[in-house]
Amino acid sequence: MSEQHFPLAVGDSARFIKTVGETDITMFAGISGDFARNHIDETYMAANGRGGRIAHGALLVGYMSTASTKICDKLPEDAPLVPVSLGYDKVRFLKPVAIGDTVTVDYCIEEVDTEKMRSRSQINVTNQKGELVAVASHILMLVAREKLFG
Repeated sequence: MSEQHFPLAVGDSARFIKTVGETDITMFAGISGDFARNHIDETYMAANGRGGRIAHGALLVGYMSTASTKICDKLPEDAPLVPVSLGYDKVRFLKPVAIGDTVTVDYCIEEVDTEKMRSRSQINVTNQKGELVAVASHILMLVAREKLFG
């Protein structure tokens, strides 16, 4: 596979913007099974100084995944190499995200390893105030199409 060209470059980027709604948090709780009070109990959160429920950190990781999909959408659909996520490292949730907050996920390729056919990207998530609310590093690998789809 080393003779293949890695079609993404350092500096390539993608952005995803989403306003977090009550439905997003409620449906994510149902899908994930995470019914922690800080996500589903408005009264509890209001009484504890937060002012309301907050989004699941894993929901923000889902938004990060959307940004990685957007970078992969830059590849031709019939390309001989198919992008596969190898995962997220150094995931940190720095500030709570409330219902009604608008988050911007910025995904930027920082490193490309053409021998391993991998890239490492920095992901920064900010809220509508420009505050950094989450960060992560993402590893993307390109795999020969025939290995995935035989």
